[in-house]
Amino acid sequence: MTMINVNYPAGSITLEQRRLLAEGLTDAVLVPEVGQYCPPAREGFQVHFTERPTDYMAIGGQLLSDQPGRDVITVNVLVMDGDWPNDVRKEVLENIIGSLTKVLGVPEPSLTWWVSFQVIEEGSWGSRGGALSILDLLNSGVFTEEKIKAIQQNITR
Repeated sequence: MTMINVNYPAGSITLEQRRLLAEGLTDAVLVPEVGQYCPPAREGFQVHFTERPTDYMAIGGQLLSDQPGRDVITVNVLVMDGDWPNDVRKEVLENIIGSLTKVLGVPEPSLTWWVSFQVIEEGSWGSRGGALSILDLLNSGVFTEEKIKAIQQNITR
């Protein structure tokens, strides 16, 4: 289970780009999370796009509406506690920046695209009518054996 929230100035990302980002951002996290490319695992991912008026966003202490042409995007990734060592987190962050760069058709990412990665601790994720653990999902068939073992080592109930 993963939530990806993308915030950006209104009108700066088209409908077609959102379609491509929905898939690209999902895959940016999916493979590192479950250990393989597994299309059925996509059902556990949500991507939310939020357009904000430029007078509702600021950088450097100034509204974007007062800084024409500034490119600001924030992406917040929320994942269930599992196997998230620093190298895997780094892979996710780089995958997300890479997907943004590709889909938005720019030669390099902007310095004002910021991505945060947050692990929701065990017992703090609700779904399916109650608290849900990553351990409840390990028999779903989407995780590699290596990921299952790593998650079981990292999580105790």
